[in-house]
Amino acid sequence: MENEVMDYDIGLGGSGGGGEDDGLYIEQEEDDPVVDGSPTAAGSSAGAGAMGGFQGSASLETYIPEADPDLEPYEGMEFESEEAAKAFYNSYARRVGFSTRVSSSRRSRKDGAIIQRSFVCAKEGFRNLNEKRTKDREIKRPRTITRVGCKASLSVKIQDSGKWLVSNFVREHNHQLVPPDQVHCLRSHRQISGPAKTLIDTLQAAGMGPRRIMSALIKEYGGISKVGFTEVDCRNYMRNNRQRSLEGDIQLLLDYLRQMQAENPNFFYAVQGEEDHATGNVFWADPKARANYTYFGDIVTFDTTYRSNRYRLPFAPFTGVNHHGQPVLFGCAFLINESEASFVWLFKTWLAAMSGCPPVSITTDHDSVIQSAVMQVLPDTRHRFCEWHIFKKCQEKLSHVFLKHPNFEADLQKCVNLTESIDEFESCWFSLLDKFELRDHEWLQALYSARSQWVPVYLRDTFFAEMSITQRSDSMNSYFDGYVNASTNLNQFFRLYEKALESRNEKEVKADYDTMNTSPTLRTPSPMEKQASELYTRKLFTRFQEELVGTLTFMASKAEDDGDVTTYQVAKFGEDHRDYCVRFNVLEMKAFCSCRMFEFSGLLCRHVLAVFRVTNVLTLPSHYILKRWTRNAKSSVLLEEHISDVFSSYLESHTVRYNTLRHEALKFVDEGAESVDLYNVAMAALAEASEKVDLETKNEGRISANNGRFRDDSRRNGIQANHKNRDQNKGSFAQQLSEEDMDTKIHELMQEVESANRRCEVYRGNLLSVLKDIEEHKQLLSIKVQNVKLSMRDGPQKILEALSVASCQDF
Repeated sequence: MENEVMDYDIGLGGSGGGGEDDGLYIEQEEDDPVVDGSPTAAGSSAGAGAMGGFQGSASLETYIPEADPDLEPYEGMEFESEEAAKAFYNSYARRVGFSTRVSSSRRSRKDGAIIQRSFVCAKEGFRNLNEKRTKDREIKRPRTITRVGCKASLSVKIQDSGKWLVSNFVREHNHQLVPPDQVHCLRSHRQISGPAKTLIDTLQAAGMGPRRIMSALIKEYGGISKVGFTEVDCRNYMRNNRQRSLEGDIQLLLDYLRQMQAENPNFFYAVQGEEDHATGNVFWADPKARANYTYFGDIVTFDTTYRSNRYRLPFAPFTGVNHHGQPVLFGCAFLINESEASFVWLFKTWLAAMSGCPPVSITTDHDSVIQSAVMQVLPDTRHRFCEWHIFKKCQEKLSHVFLKHPNFEADLQKCVNLTESIDEFESCWFSLLDKFELRDHEWLQALYSARSQWVPVYLRDTFFAEMSITQRSDSMNSYFDGYVNASTNLNQFFRLYEKALESRNEKEVKADYDTMNTSPTLRTPSPMEKQASELYTRKLFTRFQEELVGTLTFMASKAEDDGDVTTYQVAKFGEDHRDYCVRFNVLEMKAFCSCRMFEFSGLLCRHVLAVFRVTNVLTLPSHYILKRWTRNAKSSVLLEEHISDVFSSYLESHTVRYNTLRHEALKFVDEGAESVDLYNVAMAALAEASEKVDLETKNEGRISANNGRFRDDSRRNGIQANHKNRDQNKGSFAQQLSEEDMDTKIHELMQEVESANRRCEVYRGNLLSVLKDIEEHKQLLSIKVQNVKLSMRDGPQKILEALSVASCQDF
């Protein structure tokens, strides 16, 4: 029954071509699709065409093993199946040195079954050069022309017996053939065997890349020709492996996310596309991550490190920094499709999960696709490229420069991180390019064009929550480092992900405990240091303390005073050439430093603190204490309520009161002196004000005598109650005192207050004198050290003498 289709003549002749019968039709089979040069990809360009040139249709060189003619096809040869015929011809082609492909086939119109096949040399026929061209454009990357009209072929057709018979065989080629040591490059012979696949799978699971895997395979098989495929084939096989693995892993991920949401409705997740057939990106954020964003969502890092070749896991977390300076999670993405549209969807989804409130700043890898997505979704957020990633790419793009000039990296780091102004950076940058002859380097030109998004001097006006401008972290983020590595698959990821969350939470709890239950060691008698120790977390206080102690080596000199704002030049001892400009508005208690550390990190720099020191500002103004850095960062109570006492104490500063009154009085004097009438009005107003001040002074003295500024609330309340009920308690001691005795008592208390104020001023003056002496002594020591270094030229004996003299003088 199977062969009843053969009830017509199909032309079993030597030609093998057959006639055009009404019961048959011919089907032309196209080449397999091209994908990155895999066995189905490289085509003839990487195969025979790359090895052999066009020789015309003349006679040709062939390779036929001697004493083994059975290995060559011949007309009338039979095979059990079409596949057996194809395999035999391909094996023959490998021994001879050419690549094969399926050219055409014939099918029966009765049932569509294939009844004839033709296998040809890969160089058979000619390519239609206009097949991919249009009237409007040319092909951007045209493929190499490899078809040269070769006639070599093998045709087989099915017999009534079910076997396949060779009906035509053409041996001759019109091109050179490939030698045996290059046959593995031919398209039809680049096949990954079963044992090779097993080895690739094992090494890929261990985190090895295609290049290292190919090295291992070459060593295992004894040469690249014996491996049977190229590195491109290995790379494509690994990519397909990952794709197949991801398709299965996505379902595991979705099952995990559904379970998490069922346990807590505040757990958020979203899938790009239809969830039942998800092939796009996935995003999720647990309730803690969403809560963290409400406290610390002013700065965000989108960390794409984990989708790089290092990890080979398409995983990217959104992270930030908490009040202890620790990384904190704002959600995670599982990236499969990394197009611009996918990143736009991801950022919109993440923003929706974070209540639609955009961050102040975001840091990402230097990637044009991510940059475009950020501009579309977060137009008002300052976007920064991770400097760590840029320097890492420098090592790849400028490897020849790094090898030739060992000092280049250090010079580049100094240029980027230690320049204080835009002009200084640009001057240093071009000097560096000239020094190492890199003016024409395209990648460096692109970096310079994007300088406003990665060079610190352009970013200091924006908050990025970094402790220091110059002391940068080694990487953009490290939330999952130590948990996710090169061998992590998605099955392991869930467990490691939860373990990382648990570990980070424990570290935050430990930092909270240390902050609340231990007191830091104070290094100065400054009230500002004590104030900061009670407000900041331990980590942030330590950083602030460094800046405060650092003021002892700085001098602040008044450079300009326009009444409202005073400008100071602040410089370190012996470094007057490198000074900082601080503009201080004493009425508003606001200072602006040219280093812009507060704007960048949220902590005052030593330059502003040095100005506070010389102007007797003893405590931090409230607007310089960011709640996100305090121990109450997660409290719903406003920070201003916690520091109301501190703010009041700052208002009690004698310097602040004096400067404020002086400023207002000078304006009053200028206006009152304009005319005689204004002068008379001003004098009358001053006389009236003088009477009110005298009266308030007496009232303040009386209140002080009655209340005594007691710190104990119970005593204060008791005294207030006694005064309230004074008319009812006729026999009280206060009622029995005469008016003269009251005035005497008030006068005595006021004298004690004045005496205490004078002693405080003396103590303050002594303290400032001591600090000044310390600074001068340090400067002298610095000079002596320089003298010792200079005396090294005179020999060891003079060095010892100089050190001895310096030690005796210091003692």
